[in-house]
Amino acid sequence: MLKILLLMVVLVLVGGTVFLATWDMPPPSAVTEKVIPNDRFK
Repeated sequence: MLKILLLMVVLVLVGGTVFLATWDMPPPSAVTEKVIPNDRFK
């Protein structure tokens, strides 16, 4: 029983690692706008 439990834990860890390594996460698409005061440009 212990061997089966350990095998399942290892399979979950390996599967999660492979998933995170191959996941094509899209970049954020929100527009960011920041106002810079004119005093910084001299």
